[in-house]
Amino acid sequence: MLKAKVGFIVYGVHKDGLLDPKGTPFIDEEIVSGAKMALKNNGLELVEYDIVLASRQEARECFNTFKKMNDIDAVILFAGTWVWASHLIGAVRDFAKSGKGIVLWTHPGSQGWRPVGGLVMQGAFKEIGLKHRFVYGSYKDPVEMERITSYCRASAMMNSLNMCTIGSFGGRGMGQTCGAADPSQWMKTFGVDIDSRDTEELLDTAKLVTREEIMEAKKGMQKFFSVPFPENDQTERSIRLYLAIKKLLKKNEWDFYTIQSFPGLGDTYSASCFAQSMMLEEGIGTSTLGDFNTALTVKCLSDLSKEPVYYGDLQHIDKMNHEIKIIGDGACPPSLAGRLGPAGFAEHGIPTEGEAGGLSIKLVCKVGEGVLARLGRNDGRFEMVIARCSIFEPAADELEIRKSECGIPFWPHGFVKAECDIDKLLQAWNNEYACLGYGRHLYEELKAFCEIAGIKAVAL
Repeated sequence: MLKAKVGFIVYGVHKDGLLDPKGTPFIDEEIVSGAKMALKNNGLELVEYDIVLASRQEARECFNTFKKMNDIDAVILFAGTWVWASHLIGAVRDFAKSGKGIVLWTHPGSQGWRPVGGLVMQGAFKEIGLKHRFVYGSYKDPVEMERITSYCRASAMMNSLNMCTIGSFGGRGMGQTCGAADPSQWMKTFGVDIDSRDTEELLDTAKLVTREEIMEAKKGMQKFFSVPFPENDQTERSIRLYLAIKKLLKKNEWDFYTIQSFPGLGDTYSASCFAQSMMLEEGIGTSTLGDFNTALTVKCLSDLSKEPVYYGDLQHIDKMNHEIKIIGDGACPPSLAGRLGPAGFAEHGIPTEGEAGGLSIKLVCKVGEGVLARLGRNDGRFEMVIARCSIFEPAADELEIRKSECGIPFWPHGFVKAECDIDKLLQAWNNEYACLGYGRHLYEELKAFCEIAGIKAVAL
């Protein structure tokens, strides 16, 4: 799970113990201390700057220091008291060119004139169009703290994408137009390069995997499954493909990837669903069908969540009960298995896709809370649809009936209740795939990611 490293900077003209006319220090050290502790308790790693900024020189030295720290994801400017905005704005503007997030935080209270310092800086930022998030709230308020931490973590996510490479094995799968990518648009928006290979090298690499490598891999993966690996050729080919993908990701220095799956390897060698399941288990952003938008969504959810991500078809939507069935074609990280459907194995392969067969995952997703999300394009412009949801398990005596409704009961099932207007979700959705991430915090973090990336968040 990604952890954000953040600079914490206090600013204000009346500092160094200066007292107001009633004899009280302008800067309340107890509030400053409480703010820092709250940020740490909410999972941020703080780099505390030990000088309160007031002058131009102090601001230059401070932001020059943070600008050189490549591992800093964002800075929090905390209003200690009022300030001359002209003394800070030049140095902040220069720092902003690094692309790191900036939070302006003002703790409420009349003493110390903190709101004045916060609002004059926000006004300066607005005058020159400096991207930031302004927060006016107490460190004791969990809603306000989430506004700060979500923005910092989203900035960390954006920073981690910068200069990444997504690789593609093969081209578009199943004729998808809603997963295609423009390399220039991806570089401009996310700082991500797109590389591609046909599947010839992948197939050759899979065939060269040794028996010893296969046995070692099975030994390490068995802990995720409630039954032993089937002993057949489909199992062997599936594991070979998984190991080959890992090798080529390392060789090509790809950070995440997408794979065509079929038509192609799934028809002539092996379906990719087992390989995809285990890559998801390892927290690697990926997708099938050459679907770049799903791959980036999975990458974001994987990095921001403690749990692996499941992507699958929005196979059925019950508008009356707000229930959605997500059924992937054999691919799901096995550790997401719930009480009623422990992770096991099935075989992939239907006449129109994946005729070569291959090992697939059989499970029912565990109970939890999270989000449904997917990046897409609307008239050529990026937007991300985001909805809160809860994941549930049907009653035990109804499970087999619910799984059989789709006609393919042995593929992985996620039963989800969407916490939004279903009609708005259906009108906004941009593919047959849904990406399911565990963790309530993901909703605000994905919204903040869109804000920082400059793309539209369709938050339902």
